[in-house]
Amino acid sequence: MSINVFPAFAVPMAEVFHPEPVVLNAALMKLVLALEAQGKGYRNPDPVVHQPEGLFESEFDFFAREESCVQELRTWVWGSLGEFLRNINPDLAEGTRGLRIASQTWFHLTRDGGYFGYHNHPMASWSGVYCVSDGEPSPDYSNNGCLVFPHPQMAVNTFLDAANARLRWPYSHGNFVLTLKPGQLVFFPSWLGHYVTPFRGGGERVTVAFNAWFNRPG
Repeated sequence: MSINVFPAFAVPMAEVFHPEPVVLNAALMKLVLALEAQGKGYRNPDPVVHQPEGLFESEFDFFAREESCVQELRTWVWGSLGEFLRNINPDLAEGTRGLRIASQTWFHLTRDGGYFGYHNHPMASWSGVYCVSDGEPSPDYSNNGCLVFPHPQMAVNTFLDAANARLRWPYSHGNFVLTLKPGQLVFFPSWLGHYVTPFRGGGERVTVAFNAWFNRPG
């Protein structure tokens, strides 16, 4: 007997690693620290999620900046997003050319004790996170500064027994947890809830995030 097992309600996500992130990330890190030093001059003035001590969230126009490191990251992120969408959407087999992209882009700079609470990104179709620096997390803490996606199927744990308590990936009931590395870019649908666990370490954890949505001109 042959059984065809398939994921009926899959969540499309992807990751890609920048081929040469060291020089790019060093330039981005220098810029991020300079912008943080401006304080209120570049801090998000109207955050929708609680901003704890140890977290700096920027304005939402980061990719509009003219610095070469920002424009290099922007070009690579949008190109990677287009490749991802071509992979999962047959209507975009020829790419996203002809579509107009709108976006919000910002960075988080997190020091020891900082975190970001559960949220999603309404009014966008795709979101993503690029890791500039992992901040050298302390090995004394588990799930240190991790990006966590709780299981979106709310009824998945309604009843557990010996036959369904331990299912193999991608059918498991647990959270999807990512420990981001410098140069790593992750895509996910904007409706998907997520949060970042408290970061413990002596450095600065820096990520650049985006929301994107598309329309056809005219």
